[in-house]
Amino acid sequence: MSLRKAGQDSHGQDSSYFLGWQEYEKNPYHPIQNPMGIIQMGLAENQLSFDLLKLWLRRNPDIVGLKKNGASLFRELALFQDYHGLPALKNELVEFMEKTRGSEMKFAPEKLVLTAGATPANEILVFCLADPGEAFILPTPYYPGFNRDLKWRTGVEIVPMQCSSSNGFRITSSALEQAYQQAQKMNLNVKGVLVTNPSNPLGITMTRSELNHLVDFAIHKNIHIVSDEIYSGTVFASPKFVSITGVLKERNSDNNIWNRIHIVYSLSKDLGIPGFRVGMIYSNNERVVSAATKMSSFGLVSSQTQYLVANLLMDKKFTSKYMEETQRRLKRRKEMLVCGLRNAGIQCLKSNAGLFCWVDMRHLLTSATFEAEKELWIKILYHVGLNISPGSSFHCCEPGWFRLCFANMSEDTLKVAMQRMKAFTHSTTFLLKAS
Repeated sequence: MSLRKAGQDSHGQDSSYFLGWQEYEKNPYHPIQNPMGIIQMGLAENQLSFDLLKLWLRRNPDIVGLKKNGASLFRELALFQDYHGLPALKNELVEFMEKTRGSEMKFAPEKLVLTAGATPANEILVFCLADPGEAFILPTPYYPGFNRDLKWRTGVEIVPMQCSSSNGFRITSSALEQAYQQAQKMNLNVKGVLVTNPSNPLGITMTRSELNHLVDFAIHKNIHIVSDEIYSGTVFASPKFVSITGVLKERNSDNNIWNRIHIVYSLSKDLGIPGFRVGMIYSNNERVVSAATKMSSFGLVSSQTQYLVANLLMDKKFTSKYMEETQRRLKRRKEMLVCGLRNAGIQCLKSNAGLFCWVDMRHLLTSATFEAEKELWIKILYHVGLNISPGSSFHCCEPGWFRLCFANMSEDTLKVAMQRMKAFTHSTTFLLKAS
């Protein structure tokens, strides 16, 4: 890597989102060994159904031991290196995607490209669709890692599309148009819009109306849509998840727009296995699939992981029960967080998906500025001992919003976090009133 690339800050590692993690790692909370440590609420990990996965692994020792009908597959898997991926896994993945989307769409395995997680999937798509100096529009607030995933190596720019709390941070036609005009003023050629549905950090699913605005916009401007649907299986309350493909099917859209719609997906959030690095691109565009498949050779999913995950997904009875139970647990855990925050005098954006809540702490700011947001974040990190993520790290245009994760810790740890937050807000509110 050139020194120029190594020195660039477009990677985003200096964002408060990542700095909070570093502080947590220096002083992690443990109920017995370090009860005064920092509680990690900045990590969107789904650990709520690990017991079910462990049970499945115990019941399937042959698969874990890389065997089929008692015979070892070790040699076959150790030598297999075709970058098209194991057909069995691709077949299972498209079926799993169909089920998550209410079976409203049929997906074809030949249109799927395997990648080592959603991170390379997003980067590969940007490499395929845009040249250095061209741009993608992203609705704010958006995942801080996108600066790294979409810009760092590709040289492609991100144009933020400002969404506000006045309409619950929903996407509008006028906001899309405004972002497009902004890009033109900066002499940037817009190649597409990238959305995360369900949203990270908002924890909400996009409405049919928003998706239709998006499709209309893409048709009008002749650009692409990348729909990152990594949280599609975490929807735990109504309305149900609607994929961009479902909206296109309803509209009976022609091939021209179908060829410009691309889905990114992964098993990291829905199945809670981010360390397995199983991601994918799904596209109707043959040229994109062909180029992305070649590029995927720089980040392949290991053969033994492909074999294990294919067999896990083949067990339809297990995956159905797992998804149902996970969604039930996510809903309960989210309600615990919302209730704990309410007791501390803090409201959240109403949400129905994801592993986090978008939390309104504007009333705790000393002034309506990002400097005041940073001050509050530092206080909560160092004095309260909670690593939460400030809205500015998600490129939110309004100071005072924070993302709090709830699925990466035990119930007891979440209770401790809420007790700390309550004690903090009560003392802060008292001081704000006194001043």
